[in-house]
Amino acid sequence: MSIVAKAGRTQREKLSNSLLLFLIAIAFFVVLYGCGLIFLGNKGFLDDAGCFKWKNLFDIFNEYSALMIVTLGLTIVMITGGIDISVAGVVALADMACVKYLNAGGSVLVAVLICLGIGLGFGLVHGYLVAYLRIQPFIVTMAGMFFGRGMAAVIDSAGANIDPASAPAFARLMNSRINVPFLTDEIIKRKKSIFVSVEIEWGVVISISLLILVALMLKYTRFGRKLYAVGGNQQSALMLGCNVQRTKFLAYVISSLLAGIAAFVYLMHVGKGKDTLQSGMEMKAIASAIIGGTMLSGGVGNVVGSFFGVLIMGTIDKIVTYSGITNDAPYLQTIFNGFMLCFFIVLQSVIVLFRGKRGKKPENTATLK
Repeated sequence: MSIVAKAGRTQREKLSNSLLLFLIAIAFFVVLYGCGLIFLGNKGFLDDAGCFKWKNLFDIFNEYSALMIVTLGLTIVMITGGIDISVAGVVALADMACVKYLNAGGSVLVAVLICLGIGLGFGLVHGYLVAYLRIQPFIVTMAGMFFGRGMAAVIDSAGANIDPASAPAFARLMNSRINVPFLTDEIIKRKKSIFVSVEIEWGVVISISLLILVALMLKYTRFGRKLYAVGGNQQSALMLGCNVQRTKFLAYVISSLLAGIAAFVYLMHVGKGKDTLQSGMEMKAIASAIIGGTMLSGGVGNVVGSFFGVLIMGTIDKIVTYSGITNDAPYLQTIFNGFMLCFFIVLQSVIVLFRGKRGKKPENTATLK
């Protein structure tokens, strides 16, 4: 009996801070979406027949696929103990550059390369300044944010929409959708039921694919373990033979590259560019990562948790919109987002403090073997 009890305690002790925060994020999303179904079902969460409205859920995927990709990059940087607030500037600049190029008759492939090139350029500069010159990442990436938005304004201060006549290939790509099998919503018109298929955009496929790749990279590759080691304790990582500077450098390069990809995904969703588009995107990405269980102190994080953090942010936006309270007070949505961010930061601190007082050893987030 004592052996069984000891084995049970051993299993419970394996529940790391990262896994616990991840499970809390999932549970919170389920509860939050359930509240939407119960209290606002007839305003958007349920279809006309009173059944689960799949379109509402997949609309969150469609609208927030670009934010999901940006959050993946920020999660990687935050795991190392850094921060990157330039991502919205990268998205704005890449979008404006692509709009101008596509409206001039450019090809879709070159537009993708422009986004990747802009992201790579920002990542190389930020990574070098932070990792090798040891400048504070907040200062470096804030300068990158201002530079990106400023250059976007220089390209076109009035903004521009994609011209379908000049970019027919991109227009077809932007308007194409993928039907989700076996999922339909019922709409009743003139006492007749019309079943509407649920559709997702190609940006969702890209974001989910990148999520899987990054998750596998963090869990199963040596580089992924180095990211956790650097964020957990740089001195220990050095003693284990980890090149801390190179690891930080690559983290910022990956973050900016993902921001470049997010720019093209966002352009496919909205079909226009402007220097003020996605203002505050970096704050939403940071909030989503924190809600998903990534800690600002570094060493703890989970990109799948960040995915649920984005879903939570999207669900909150849907609840606030369907409730109608933003009609007279549009700032309340920002207040709710800020409250959620503060709540999860405090929750993280309480969990770490409580588990530390119980005598739990410091979490070993990574080994380099």
